[in-house]
Amino acid sequence: MSSLTETPRTVTTAPRKRAKGREVWEESPTRFGQFSKGTVLTVVCALVIVPVWAVVLTSFSTKGSINGAGGLVLVPHGLSLQNYQLIFSGGTVSQALYVSLFVTLIGTALSMFVSVLCAYGLSRPRSLGQRPLLMMLIVTMFFNGGLIPTFLVVSDLKLYGSLWAMILPSMVNVFNILIIRSFFQNTAAEMIEAARLDGANEWRLLWSVVIPTSRPVLAVMTMFYAVTYWGTFFNALLYEPDSRKWPLAMVIYEYTYSGNQMPGMGTTGIGGLQNASQLGLQMCVVSLSLVPIIVLTPFVQKHFSKGMLTGAIKG
Repeated sequence: MSSLTETPRTVTTAPRKRAKGREVWEESPTRFGQFSKGTVLTVVCALVIVPVWAVVLTSFSTKGSINGAGGLVLVPHGLSLQNYQLIFSGGTVSQALYVSLFVTLIGTALSMFVSVLCAYGLSRPRSLGQRPLLMMLIVTMFFNGGLIPTFLVVSDLKLYGSLWAMILPSMVNVFNILIIRSFFQNTAAEMIEAARLDGANEWRLLWSVVIPTSRPVLAVMTMFYAVTYWGTFFNALLYEPDSRKWPLAMVIYEYTYSGNQMPGMGTTGIGGLQNASQLGLQMCVVSLSLVPIIVLTPFVQKHFSKGMLTGAIKG
């Protein structure tokens, strides 16, 4: 007699194969999709790398190589340091580098000092006049006095013709302050209250609790300020009539964009160099302006996503 009950049959299914680097629910890429993505990325990288490569390579090329290429050099040929020797022998670029370093270092330090203090005060809910001051800062992002009133203020403060005229008018950036303030607001309240119970004052809280936990956003804002000061030329164009106090960006504007001749061109005795290429000298100055950005970016890049996104979205 057969059994009245049957053992249920176990159905086994083969596990879905997971593509390398993809979740199980994601579709495998097609060959056309991979080719299209690779092509787009290649084009984008070429658009970024090729101009920089041409500028740097032209700065190291001789006059004959530049004339043979008909402009910017893309293939290395006849490399030489004569262009860099000429611009540093003339003194204009060397002095401009010193001015740019002074403006960048002092300006970045002052801007970060003011921005951190302002952002910390605005991030504390019990600060005196927090809301009115915050509204006043936001209004300045959309409305300002204009160019002529700013010029008159700088002149009345006896800053015209001074290096401080390239620092003080742009020392405060409201957008950067708001980003830092939003990041400060996300600092753990438990840590702040614990520090208060231990007797820490506001300066101690800022230095020992808030700043150490806000290094990503501070690193990003420092780079933003440094790049802004390093590339400043409009303030120098307005407030600095003495060419000996021009920053590097102003020298680039004067001798590259405006097409004026670099000092020493057409002479036969500067460093033993003769008839250097004007385009090669211009590309030397442009290449020098790229050095700080290329050096700083790898160290700050890891903080960009955490510093900017957390400071801009949360809070």
